[in-house]
Amino acid sequence: MQHPSQSLPPRDLLDCVIIGGGPAGLTAALYLARFRRSCLVVDAGSSRASYIPRSHNYPGFPPGITGLELLDRLRKQALSYGARLQQGCVDRLETAPDGFEIAVGEQPLRARRVILATGVEDQLPNMPSVHDAIRAGIVRLCPICDGYEVDGDNVAVYGEAEVAINHAVFLRSFTDRVTAIAHGEQQACDEAVLKARQFGIRLVGDQVKEMRLTDDEQLEVTLCTGERLLFDMIYPSLGNVCRSNLGRDIGAKCDSSGAPLVNEHMQTTIPGLYAIGDLAPGLMQISVATGHAALGATAVHNSLDISPWEPYVSGG
Repeated sequence: MQHPSQSLPPRDLLDCVIIGGGPAGLTAALYLARFRRSCLVVDAGSSRASYIPRSHNYPGFPPGITGLELLDRLRKQALSYGARLQQGCVDRLETAPDGFEIAVGEQPLRARRVILATGVEDQLPNMPSVHDAIRAGIVRLCPICDGYEVDGDNVAVYGEAEVAINHAVFLRSFTDRVTAIAHGEQQACDEAVLKARQFGIRLVGDQVKEMRLTDDEQLEVTLCTGERLLFDMIYPSLGNVCRSNLGRDIGAKCDSSGAPLVNEHMQTTIPGLYAIGDLAPGLMQISVATGHAALGATAVHNSLDISPWEPYVSGG
Protein backbone atom coordinates (compact mmCIF):
# COMPACT_ATOMS: atom_id res chain seq x y z
CA MET A 1 0.00 0.00 0.00
CA GLN A 2 1.30 3.44 -0.91
CA HIS A 3 1.52 5.86 1.99
CA PRO A 4 -0.36 9.16 1.47
CA SER A 5 2.79 11.20 2.05
CA GLN A 6 4.52 9.58 -0.91
CA SER A 7 2.08 10.97 -3.48
CA LEU A 8 1.77 14.58 -2.33
CA PRO A 9 3.15 17.24 -4.70
CA PRO A 10 5.21 19.97 -3.00
CA ARG A 11 2.51 22.68 -3.24
CA ASP A 12 -0.08 20.62 -1.35
CA LEU A 13 -0.70 21.44 2.28
CA LEU A 14 1.50 19.06 4.26
CA ASP A 15 0.67 18.06 7.79
CA CYS A 16 4.20 18.89 8.93
CA VAL A 17 7.51 20.13 7.59
CA ILE A 18 10.51 19.17 9.71
CA ILE A 19 13.48 21.47 9.30
CA GLY A 20 16.67 19.56 10.10
CA GLY A 21 17.73 16.02 9.27
CA GLY A 22 19.65 14.98 12.37
CA PRO A 23 18.53 12.28 14.85
CA ALA A 24 15.77 14.51 16.25
CA GLY A 25 14.31 15.50 12.90
CA LEU A 26 14.47 12.01 11.42
CA THR A 27 12.91 10.44 14.51
CA ALA A 28 10.08 12.99 14.36
CA ALA A 29 9.56 12.05 10.71
CA LEU A 30 9.44 8.36 11.63
CA TYR A 31 6.75 9.00 14.24
CA LEU A 32 4.66 11.22 11.99
CA ALA A 33 4.88 8.84 9.06
CA ARG A 34 3.71 5.99 11.29
CA PHE A 35 0.85 8.25 12.43
CA ARG A 36 -0.13 8.37 8.70
CA ARG A 37 0.70 12.07 8.57
CA SER A 38 2.17 13.70 5.47
CA CYS A 39 5.59 15.00 6.47
CA LEU A 40 8.67 16.29 4.72
CA VAL A 41 12.17 16.62 6.20
CA VAL A 42 14.27 19.44 4.78
CA ASP A 43 17.90 18.53 5.46
CA ALA A 44 20.80 20.96 5.00
CA GLY A 45 23.28 18.16 5.75
CA SER A 46 24.84 19.87 8.77
CA SER A 47 23.87 17.57 11.64
CA ARG A 48 26.43 17.47 14.46
CA ALA A 49 25.86 13.72 14.57
CA SER A 50 27.64 13.33 11.24
CA TYR A 51 30.96 14.12 12.97
CA ILE A 52 30.69 11.35 15.58
CA PRO A 53 33.55 8.85 14.96
CA ARG A 54 31.79 6.12 16.96
CA SER A 55 29.28 6.52 19.74
CA HIS A 56 29.17 3.98 22.54
CA ASN A 57 26.67 6.09 24.46
CA TYR A 58 23.56 5.51 22.37
CA PRO A 59 21.37 2.65 23.65
CA GLY A 60 21.00 -0.51 21.64
CA PHE A 61 24.37 -0.59 19.89
CA PRO A 62 26.81 -2.44 22.17
CA PRO A 63 29.71 -2.26 19.66
CA GLY A 64 28.98 1.44 19.10
CA ILE A 65 27.80 3.14 15.93
CA THR A 66 29.22 5.96 13.81
CA GLY A 67 27.21 9.12 13.43
CA LEU A 68 26.92 8.66 9.66
CA GLU A 69 25.66 5.10 10.03
CA LEU A 70 23.09 6.13 12.63
CA LEU A 71 21.80 8.90 10.36
CA ASP A 72 21.63 6.51 7.41
CA ARG A 73 19.61 3.99 9.42
CA LEU A 74 17.23 6.67 10.64
CA ARG A 75 16.70 7.98 7.10
CA LYS A 76 15.95 4.50 5.74
CA GLN A 77 13.57 3.77 8.60
CA ALA A 78 11.61 7.02 8.19
CA LEU A 79 11.48 6.71 4.39
CA SER A 80 10.25 3.12 4.63
CA TYR A 81 7.06 4.37 6.31
CA GLY A 82 6.42 7.12 3.77
CA ALA A 83 8.22 10.16 5.14
CA ARG A 84 9.81 12.35 2.46
CA LEU A 85 13.30 13.81 2.55
CA GLN A 86 14.57 16.80 0.62
CA GLN A 87 18.09 18.20 0.60
CA GLY A 88 18.28 21.96 0.93
CA CYS A 89 18.19 24.98 3.21
CA VAL A 90 15.07 26.76 4.37
CA ASP A 91 15.46 30.42 3.45
CA ARG A 92 12.17 31.68 4.81
CA LEU A 93 9.50 30.63 7.30
CA GLU A 94 6.28 32.61 7.69
CA THR A 95 2.96 32.09 9.42
CA ALA A 96 -0.11 31.71 7.21
CA PRO A 97 -3.86 31.32 7.80
CA ASP A 98 -3.64 27.55 7.32
CA GLY A 99 -0.30 27.10 9.12
CA PHE A 100 3.03 28.06 7.64
CA GLU A 101 4.70 28.91 4.36
CA ILE A 102 8.27 27.71 3.85
CA ALA A 103 10.70 28.59 1.09
CA VAL A 104 13.48 26.13 0.18
CA GLY A 105 15.41 28.10 -2.39
CA GLU A 106 12.90 28.82 -5.15
CA GLN A 107 10.52 26.08 -4.00
CA PRO A 108 7.52 27.10 -1.86
CA LEU A 109 6.04 24.68 0.67
CA ARG A 110 2.94 24.86 2.84
CA ALA A 111 2.43 23.00 6.11
CA ARG A 112 -0.06 22.96 8.94
CA ARG A 113 2.71 22.47 11.48
CA VAL A 114 6.49 22.96 11.51
CA ILE A 115 9.11 21.26 13.69
CA LEU A 116 12.46 22.99 14.04
CA ALA A 117 15.27 20.47 14.48
CA THR A 118 18.05 22.74 13.26
CA GLY A 119 20.41 22.14 16.18
CA VAL A 120 23.36 24.27 17.18
CA GLU A 121 26.65 25.23 15.61
CA ASP A 122 29.74 24.60 17.72
CA GLN A 123 32.36 27.32 18.05
CA LEU A 124 35.57 25.52 17.07
CA PRO A 125 39.23 26.40 17.53
CA ASN A 126 40.99 27.99 14.59
CA MET A 127 43.09 25.13 13.28
CA PRO A 128 43.59 23.42 9.92
CA SER A 129 41.35 20.44 9.13
CA VAL A 130 39.45 20.82 12.38
CA HIS A 131 36.50 18.75 11.12
CA ASP A 132 38.84 15.90 10.16
CA ALA A 133 40.27 16.09 13.66
CA ILE A 134 36.75 15.76 15.09
CA ARG A 135 36.05 12.70 12.97
CA ALA A 136 39.38 11.22 14.12
CA GLY A 137 38.45 11.71 17.78
CA ILE A 138 41.32 14.11 18.47
CA VAL A 139 39.15 17.21 18.77
CA ARG A 140 36.18 16.14 20.87
CA LEU A 141 32.94 17.96 21.55
CA CYS A 142 31.16 16.06 24.33
CA PRO A 143 32.79 14.52 27.41
CA ILE A 144 29.38 13.20 28.48
CA CYS A 145 29.30 11.11 25.30
CA ASP A 146 32.87 9.85 25.16
CA GLY A 147 34.55 10.61 28.48
CA TYR A 148 34.56 6.87 29.21
CA GLU A 149 37.01 6.37 26.35
CA VAL A 150 39.41 8.95 27.83
CA ASP A 151 41.31 6.31 29.77
CA GLY A 152 44.36 8.01 31.26
CA ASP A 153 45.02 10.06 28.11
CA ASN A 154 46.73 13.43 28.14
CA VAL A 155 43.80 15.79 27.57
CA ALA A 156 43.39 19.55 27.17
CA VAL A 157 40.27 21.66 27.60
CA TYR A 158 40.26 24.94 25.71
CA GLY A 159 37.88 27.75 26.57
CA GLU A 160 37.19 30.75 28.78
CA ALA A 161 39.25 30.12 31.91
CA GLU A 162 36.55 29.24 34.43
CA VAL A 163 34.53 27.25 31.89
CA ALA A 164 37.64 25.30 30.91
CA ILE A 165 38.42 24.53 34.54
CA ASN A 166 34.90 23.25 35.22
CA HIS A 167 35.01 21.00 32.16
CA ALA A 168 38.47 19.81 33.18
CA VAL A 169 37.14 18.83 36.61
CA PHE A 170 34.48 16.69 34.88
CA LEU A 171 37.19 14.92 32.88
CA ARG A 172 39.16 14.08 36.03
CA SER A 173 36.77 11.13 36.39
CA PHE A 174 38.56 9.56 33.42
CA THR A 175 42.17 10.70 33.51
CA ASP A 176 44.65 12.35 35.88
CA ARG A 177 46.36 14.26 33.03
CA VAL A 178 44.13 17.24 32.30
CA THR A 179 45.20 20.74 31.28
CA ALA A 180 42.88 23.75 31.13
CA ILE A 181 44.00 26.25 28.48
CA ALA A 182 42.45 29.68 28.82
CA HIS A 183 40.95 31.37 25.79
CA GLY A 184 40.49 35.13 25.79
CA GLU A 185 41.67 37.82 28.16
CA GLN A 186 39.49 37.04 31.18
CA GLN A 187 41.39 35.41 34.03
CA ALA A 188 40.02 32.72 36.30
CA CYS A 189 38.81 33.84 39.73
CA ASP A 190 40.66 32.69 42.85
CA GLU A 191 38.00 30.07 43.59
CA ALA A 192 38.37 28.51 40.13
CA VAL A 193 42.18 28.52 40.40
CA LEU A 194 41.89 26.78 43.78
CA LYS A 195 39.55 24.20 42.29
CA ALA A 196 42.06 23.47 39.51
CA ARG A 197 44.81 23.03 42.10
CA GLN A 198 42.65 20.71 44.24
CA PHE A 199 41.94 18.45 41.28
CA GLY A 200 45.49 18.42 39.98
CA ILE A 201 44.61 20.33 36.81
CA ARG A 202 47.31 22.32 35.09
CA LEU A 203 46.13 25.81 34.19
CA VAL A 204 47.70 27.52 31.16
CA GLY A 205 46.94 31.24 31.02
CA ASP A 206 49.16 32.16 28.06
CA GLN A 207 47.35 32.85 24.81
CA VAL A 208 47.30 30.20 22.09
CA LYS A 209 49.09 31.11 18.88
CA GLU A 210 48.44 27.96 16.87
CA MET A 211 46.91 24.49 17.03
CA ARG A 212 47.72 21.71 14.60
CA LEU A 213 47.75 17.96 14.18
CA THR A 214 51.17 16.32 14.18
CA ASP A 215 52.21 13.55 11.81
CA ASP A 216 51.69 10.99 14.57
CA GLU A 217 48.12 12.26 15.22
CA GLN A 218 48.70 14.26 18.35
CA LEU A 219 47.51 17.78 18.92
CA GLU A 220 50.25 20.40 19.20
CA VAL A 221 49.38 23.69 20.88
CA THR A 222 51.85 26.54 20.39
CA LEU A 223 51.54 29.38 22.88
CA CYS A 224 52.40 33.01 22.17
CA THR A 225 55.42 32.52 24.43
CA GLY A 226 56.74 29.93 21.95
CA GLU A 227 56.12 26.99 24.30
CA ARG A 228 54.76 23.89 22.57
CA LEU A 229 52.40 21.48 24.32
CA LEU A 230 51.38 18.04 23.05
CA PHE A 231 48.08 16.32 23.85
CA ASP A 232 46.30 13.13 22.87
CA MET A 233 43.04 15.05 22.45
CA ILE A 234 41.41 18.38 23.18
CA TYR A 235 37.90 19.42 24.18
CA PRO A 236 37.02 22.93 22.97
CA SER A 237 34.61 24.66 25.36
CA LEU A 238 34.00 27.75 23.27
CA GLY A 239 30.21 27.59 23.28
CA ASN A 240 27.77 27.20 20.44
CA VAL A 241 25.19 29.18 18.52
CA CYS A 242 21.56 28.07 18.38
CA ARG A 243 20.22 27.89 14.83
CA SER A 244 16.97 29.47 15.94
CA ASN A 245 16.75 32.37 13.50
CA LEU A 246 13.78 30.90 11.60
CA GLY A 247 11.72 30.79 14.76
CA ARG A 248 12.94 34.14 16.08
CA ASP A 249 12.08 35.83 12.79
CA ILE A 250 8.40 35.00 13.28
CA GLY A 251 8.37 35.94 16.96
CA ALA A 252 9.25 32.76 18.88
CA LYS A 253 10.62 33.68 22.30
CA CYS A 254 14.09 32.35 23.20
CA ASP A 255 16.16 32.04 26.35
CA SER A 256 19.47 33.82 26.96
CA SER A 257 21.36 31.19 24.94
CA GLY A 258 19.09 31.64 21.92
CA ALA A 259 17.20 28.37 22.43
CA PRO A 260 13.45 28.64 21.73
CA LEU A 261 11.28 28.38 24.81
CA VAL A 262 9.08 25.30 24.64
CA ASN A 263 6.37 23.74 26.76
CA GLU A 264 6.09 20.10 27.83
CA HIS A 265 4.93 19.19 24.31
CA MET A 266 7.94 20.91 22.69
CA GLN A 267 5.73 23.68 21.26
CA THR A 268 7.28 27.12 21.08
CA THR A 269 5.47 30.36 21.87
CA ILE A 270 4.21 30.31 18.25
CA PRO A 271 1.18 27.99 17.96
CA GLY A 272 1.96 25.08 15.64
CA LEU A 273 5.74 25.63 15.74
CA TYR A 274 7.81 23.09 17.67
CA ALA A 275 11.51 22.90 18.56
CA ILE A 276 13.35 19.66 19.37
CA GLY A 277 16.84 18.22 19.74
CA ASP A 278 19.91 20.30 20.51
CA LEU A 279 17.99 23.43 19.51
CA ALA A 280 15.68 23.08 22.50
CA PRO A 281 16.89 23.85 26.03
CA GLY A 282 18.38 20.90 27.89
CA LEU A 283 21.11 18.28 27.78
CA MET A 284 22.55 17.90 24.27
CA GLN A 285 22.45 14.13 23.81
CA ILE A 286 21.09 12.00 20.98
CA SER A 287 18.90 10.04 23.38
CA VAL A 288 17.42 13.31 24.66
CA ALA A 289 16.92 14.54 21.07
CA THR A 290 14.97 11.43 20.08
CA GLY A 291 12.88 11.79 23.23
CA HIS A 292 12.10 15.37 22.21
CA ALA A 293 11.10 14.04 18.78
CA ALA A 294 8.67 11.53 20.25
CA LEU A 295 7.04 14.23 22.38
CA GLY A 296 6.91 16.83 19.62
CA ALA A 297 5.71 14.52 16.85
CA THR A 298 2.97 13.04 19.03
CA ALA A 299 1.86 16.54 20.01
CA VAL A 300 1.78 17.58 16.35
CA HIS A 301 -0.33 14.54 15.48
CA ASN A 302 -2.78 15.20 18.31
CA SER A 303 -2.99 18.92 17.56
CA LEU A 304 -4.13 18.25 14.00
CA ASP A 305 -7.25 16.56 15.33
CA ILE A 306 -8.23 19.20 17.89
CA SER A 307 -9.06 22.88 17.78
CA PRO A 308 -7.91 25.33 18.93
CA TRP A 309 -4.18 24.65 19.35
CA GLU A 310 -3.12 24.05 22.90
CA PRO A 311 -1.71 27.34 24.22
CA TYR A 312 1.89 27.72 25.18
CA VAL A 313 2.48 27.11 28.88
CA SER A 314 5.42 29.06 30.29
CA GLY A 315 7.96 26.97 32.16
CA GLY A 316 6.72 23.69 30.74
